[in-house]
Amino acid sequence: MTDEQHLWACALAVEKRFGEHAPLHVAERIGELALAGDAEGVAMWQAIAARLARLRQGGLPGEGGHARPAAN
Repeated sequence: MTDEQHLWACALAVEKRFGEHAPLHVAERIGELALAGDAEGVAMWQAIAARLARLRQGGLPGEGGHARPAAN
């Protein structure tokens, strides 16, 4: 699984588990990690937040500037 696929999988899992509260969960997680000084964790959850936002707007993995993996 690529990093991009992992981020989309995380966004999908958060959406499935938290539904309409998913953006709040992500924001809370980012805040917790920021307070703990975990810059890498913050960056990862910000990337998940971006994909969750695209997902909630009807976007799909591979659309909107993120290249799909090449078919072999």
